[in-house]
Amino acid sequence: MRILLIEDDLLIGDGIKVGLTKLCFTVDWFTHGVEGREALYCAPYDAVILDLTLPEIDGLSLLQSWREQGRCEPVLILTARDALDQRVEGLRLGADDYLCKPFALIEVAARLEALIRRAQGQPIQTLQHRGVTLDPTAISVTLNGAPLLLKPKEFALLELLMRNVGRVLPRRLIEEKLYGWSDDIASNTIEVHIHHLRRKLGGGYIRTVHGVGYTLEPAT
Repeated sequence: MRILLIEDDLLIGDGIKVGLTKLCFTVDWFTHGVEGREALYCAPYDAVILDLTLPEIDGLSLLQSWREQGRCEPVLILTARDALDQRVEGLRLGADDYLCKPFALIEVAARLEALIRRAQGQPIQTLQHRGVTLDPTAISVTLNGAPLLLKPKEFALLELLMRNVGRVLPRRLIEEKLYGWSDDIASNTIEVHIHHLRRKLGGGYIRTVHGVGYTLEPAT
């Protein structure tokens, strides 16, 4: 899942980016409001983490601009514990949730996962498909009840496919979901990940739609 983080505090921003990356999120971090505002239009983000006190433009104005332009990505606001008025105004302007500073990273991840599930119409936490069970919170996968060891990008790719069963995902979209602006990737990176997943899951689990992309077919 790809997250847009807009936070001007370098210590907090770095902690969120590093921590969420270890939890198999892809994170693009911006410290200036204007750059962060425009970034939402340039990549397929699953959710946004938004600080309210930013250089150039405050977070509430940024949020209002997105909603007026019809952007509906889930937004998690970070606020100071005593900023009640800002929290209320943020919710009224279209924020989906808020979290008071200081916070635990595990709570940030859990709230993001809940917001994304809600936005995608998936009420339960675990994903299941043809003998595979994936738990995003625990970062665990089982195949027919047996633990399956995946590398972080393999996990992220499998999660993306399982959240879109029956939908053919173009290679370019997969690339954009798994990698951020600062990542360097080879031209065959996605194909390599698919190959490794097939070796671990079985050759018939992921289907290639030639010239289009990859998909998990609905269970029959």
